[in-house]
Amino acid sequence: MPEQVNLFQGQSFHKLRRACLRRGALFQDPLFPATPQSLFYRRKPPPGLTWKRPREICKDPRLFVDGISTRDLHQGSLGNCWMVAAISCLASEPSLWKKVIPENVDQEWNPKRPNLYAGIFHFRFWRLGRWTDVVVDDRLPVSSDGVLLFCRSATPREFWSALLEKAYAKLNGCYEALEGGNTTEALIDFTGGVSEPLSLDREALSQHSDQRRAFFQTLAKAHERKALITCSIRPAEGETVESVLDCGLVRGHAYGITAVRKMRLAEMGWMSRLFMVRMRNPWGTTDWTGAWSQGSQEWHQMSRAEREKMGLIVRDVGEFWIDFEDFCQYFTDVVVCRMVESSLLWPSSHWREQQHAGLGKTNAKPGETKQRGNRKEARLGEPKGGKGGKRAKDKAVKKQKNEEDGAEVGGWEAKVDKRSRCGGCINHRDTFLHNPQFMFEVRGKEEEMLILLKVEVNRGSRVQCVVEQAASSVYMDSRSVTLRGALTPGRYVVLPTTFLPGATGRFLLRLFSHSHIPLRELKEDLLSPSVFHCFLPQPTLVTTVYLRRASGLRPPKQKAPDVYAIVRCENDTIRTHVFKAEGNPEFNLRAIFYRRYPSTHISIELWSRGWLWDSMLGEARLQTAESERSRSHVIDLRGGQSRSGYRGCVYVETSSSVCLTDL
Repeated sequence: MPEQVNLFQGQSFHKLRRACLRRGALFQDPLFPATPQSLFYRRKPPPGLTWKRPREICKDPRLFVDGISTRDLHQGSLGNCWMVAAISCLASEPSLWKKVIPENVDQEWNPKRPNLYAGIFHFRFWRLGRWTDVVVDDRLPVSSDGVLLFCRSATPREFWSALLEKAYAKLNGCYEALEGGNTTEALIDFTGGVSEPLSLDREALSQHSDQRRAFFQTLAKAHERKALITCSIRPAEGETVESVLDCGLVRGHAYGITAVRKMRLAEMGWMSRLFMVRMRNPWGTTDWTGAWSQGSQEWHQMSRAEREKMGLIVRDVGEFWIDFEDFCQYFTDVVVCRMVESSLLWPSSHWREQQHAGLGKTNAKPGETKQRGNRKEARLGEPKGGKGGKRAKDKAVKKQKNEEDGAEVGGWEAKVDKRSRCGGCINHRDTFLHNPQFMFEVRGKEEEMLILLKVEVNRGSRVQCVVEQAASSVYMDSRSVTLRGALTPGRYVVLPTTFLPGATGRFLLRLFSHSHIPLRELKEDLLSPSVFHCFLPQPTLVTTVYLRRASGLRPPKQKAPDVYAIVRCENDTIRTHVFKAEGNPEFNLRAIFYRRYPSTHISIELWSRGWLWDSMLGEARLQTAESERSRSHVIDLRGGQSRSGYRGCVYVETSSSVCLTDL
C-alpha cells in the first residue's frame, strides 16, 4: 500500500509541472520567491547576489552526475553543517535518499527532450508522522563571482544537493532558518527513523578500555544495520563555535561517520587490534592531523593492497580515518539514527514503532496576559530554578513538540481545568496530570522505550495522582526529545509535556520497541461502567495497592512452593503470575481500585500451585484511610497453611485519594 504523502502548502508537483509545460513557461514558485525574504530574516543579502537557474550557471546541468555520493556536498557560506552532515550520511544509502528525492530519474534533465523541462523539482521530508512533499523552482542564490552561495557539489554541473537544500529551507521558512540547527532533527526529517543523541563521557572512555570497546561495538552494530551516525565536539564555556583544535578538528561542527572497522595489524612480529572510524567533514576538507591522518607515518605500516583488503580506504573528498581512542578523546556527542520497521519481514533487531499525534489545547481567554517562560533545561520532578539534569545517555523514543501555535500563559493554574491538556511539568502538581496520557504494557521481558510514569497492571483510565516515576527526559529548546529506558513487565503511562502550563502546540509521540507493543491514549478519568454498575453508587475513593514481596513461605525442611498472589477489592480481582519454587517472591505488582465502599477491606491472598488443586498459604487484610499518601505495611499471613508452623508475611504500600471526575 503506497505511503500517504502530505502536500506542503497544498502544492502538487505533477499538476504544477503539467501547467508549466502547457504554457511553455518555467516554474516560478510564488510561495518561495527569489527575494531576500526567502534568504534571510535578520540580515541583508551580500552585495551582488543574484538568483540564477542551473542552465544560466553551466551549459549542461544535471540533477546527478555519476550517481549520488557524499562528495556531492560542500557546505557553502551558510552555517548548516548539521544538515549537510545528515545529507552526507543519507547519500551513502540508496534506499533512504530515494525517499527524499522521489522519481529521481523522471526529475533529471533530458538533453534530448529539453521541451519537457519545466524548472520545477520536488523533495520529501518526514514531519509529524508523514512524508511531506515540498515543491521548489530551480532558481538558486549565486554570489557576485558566479558561484552558488550555499550548498553545492564538487562537480559544478550537478545540482541535487543545492535544490534539496532549497526545499529544506522552504520547509523551515528561509535559508537563514537552517543556521545552527540540530543533526538529530535533520536525520529524522530525512529518514523518519529514530534518532538517539548520545553524550560521551570522555574521561571514562579514555580511562576504561572495556567501556570504550562496548561503545565501539554499539557504533559498529548500528553502522552494520544501516543506521546513520554523526558526531561533534561540544564547545566548553568560553570556547567559540567552529574554532579549530590543535589536531585540526573543529568545535561545534557536525561530522558524518561513514565506516566503523575493527582489524588486526602486524607490528614487529606482534598482532595488535586496531579500532578505526572513518569520518567526513561537510566542508570537504581533511583537517585531522593526528594518528592515521593523511600522509601520517601510520599508513606506512601497510601496503596499499593491505589497506584495501582491510577496508581502510578513503572514498570521497573530506573523508579521513581516526583511531577510536583518539575519537573518544576529542568528540563529546554522537547521534545515531536507526531505521524503523518497513515490513513484517524485518528482523526483530530493528525497531518497531507505535505513534500518536496530538494537540495540547488551552482554555485561555483572549486578552489574558502572556509572558515568556523560563525555557532552561530542567528534569521532571526538580524544584523550580533547580539545575537541569544531564541528558539520559540511552535513548530510543521520540516526543515531537511544535509550539508555534501559542505561548506560555501567566497564572495558568488559576485558569486551567481538567479538560485542558496543557498541564506543564511536574513542578505544577495541580495541573501536571491534565497533560495528555498514553498507556502501553510490557509483557514477558524487558523492553526499551520512552516512559514517564509507571502505573498499575489493571490501569484503564487516566492517572489522577503522581506515583512512581520510571524515567523522564530533559526539557530543552528543541523540536525533538528522546529517551531510552529498559522497562520491566508492567503497565506504563507516558505524558508529553511542556515545561510551563498553558503552552499549546501539536506533538507526535513515538514509541519504539523490538516487539509489538500497542500504545493508546487515556481520555477518561474513570472507566465506563457496565450496565450492572449503573445501579451502584459512584466510586468515591481511588486506592493504589503496591504488593512488593512476601517472605517466609517455605515450610521448614520442605521445598519452596510455586506461589502466586490474588488481590481482591470489592468486585475486582487481580492475580500475579506463578513464581516457581520461591519462598520469598518479589511480586512488584501495582493495582488500582475505584472504590464505592471505602470502609470495606482489601485482601491479599497467597496461593500454592498444586497438581490437582491449589491451596491457600494465607491471607492479609488492609484497611486504608480516605486520603493518604504512600503508606507501608508489613502484614502477617493468617489462615490457610500459615497455621502449620511457619510464619509468612507480605510487604505492601498503599495510597488513596478522592475519586475525581471530568468537569
